[in-house]
Amino acid sequence: MTSAIHRPGRTLRFGAEFARQLTRRRTQIALGFLVVLPLILVAAFKIGVPDDPDSAQEGNSLADLATSSGANFTLFSIFVASSFLLLVVVALFCGDTVASEASWGTLRYLLASPVPRGRLLRQKLSVGLAYSGFALALLPTVAMIAGTLAFGWGPLRTQLGVDIPAVEALGRIVLAVVYIAITLLPVAGLAFYLSVRTDAPLGAVGGAVMLWIISNILEAVTALGDLRALLPTRYGTAWLSLLSSPIEAEDMVKGTVSAVAYTTVFLALAWWRFLRKDIVS
Repeated sequence: MTSAIHRPGRTLRFGAEFARQLTRRRTQIALGFLVVLPLILVAAFKIGVPDDPDSAQEGNSLADLATSSGANFTLFSIFVASSFLLLVVVALFCGDTVASEASWGTLRYLLASPVPRGRLLRQKLSVGLAYSGFALALLPTVAMIAGTLAFGWGPLRTQLGVDIPAVEALGRIVLAVVYIAITLLPVAGLAFYLSVRTDAPLGAVGGAVMLWIISNILEAVTALGDLRALLPTRYGTAWLSLLSSPIEAEDMVKGTVSAVAYTTVFLALAWWRFLRKDIVS
């Protein structure tokens, strides 16, 4: 009779953890709200704007152009959500993951299973990032469907008065979502780092969001001059350059490098801290 061999690499499997997180109320509410938000925006535009094609062409802000086409509506939805809502969602999925186990008193039992600490962090972070990525894709997908049904399929009208063909506009919207996902990686890393340092999930999520808000405030202080380039939020809206022809990608490249650097630092700190932490809860 052979005894079972323990394989650390098979503990806390991704699929099982992903399914478990899906049963949590906060996951369902967060994803549900991302579905409802575009519908609320469509209703707001339908109620507040007369059904006049010319009305969608007045003004040149993203809000003024939102009813020009499904692509314009999607772009507007991304713009209004990226400044705060998506930030909170990413911080929630990545900041709640380890701290919630500590708050429930189950973290030490997971490690006693035994789940290697490094694997526990990898699996928790992978699931958090997977849900964050799904959320970032869910919002524009629903917005595109709802916007196209409400305002029609057509070219993307830019603030400069240039029309981008619908198929090309779709590609640019995908690039915008990818860039926003990259710029939110430091939020995920910071929230995850705070999650391994506390047993209060709201502290980890709220701490990451608060620090990001402070960074946004400092970015608006022009007296800081070139020092603002060091802030993680400096290039957060660089994706708007995708609306220009030709595309000016310099700031997007800088934003990507900055995001990768900050994310690497935060995750390195998370690993360093957790591997040396005395788990008591």
